[in-house]
Amino acid sequence: MKDPFEESLRDLLKAPPSEHDDDACLDRVLKTANRQVGAGDLFSMVGHWLEALMIGLNKGSAHLSPTSRSNSTDHKAQ
Repeated sequence: MKDPFEESLRDLLKAPPSEHDDDACLDRVLKTANRQVGAGDLFSMVGHWLEALMIGLNKGSAHLSPTSRSNSTDHKAQ
C-alpha cells in the first residue's frame, strides 16, 4: 500500500520548478505532515491513558475483599 503523502512528495520532486508555486506546495506538505503527527500523538495519548487505567484497575483490584454486614465475632457469641 502506497502512502499518499509520500507520493505527493515524490511528485513535487519530479516536477520542474516552473510548474508549481513553492510556497503553496510547502504549505500543503506542512499541513499534511502536521495532520499525520497530530494523529500519531492522539493515538499515543489514548494508548498511555488506557495503559494507566489498566495499571490502576490492576493495583486497585488487590485491595478489594468480600464484605458482610454481620460481624464474625458477634455471630460466634450467639
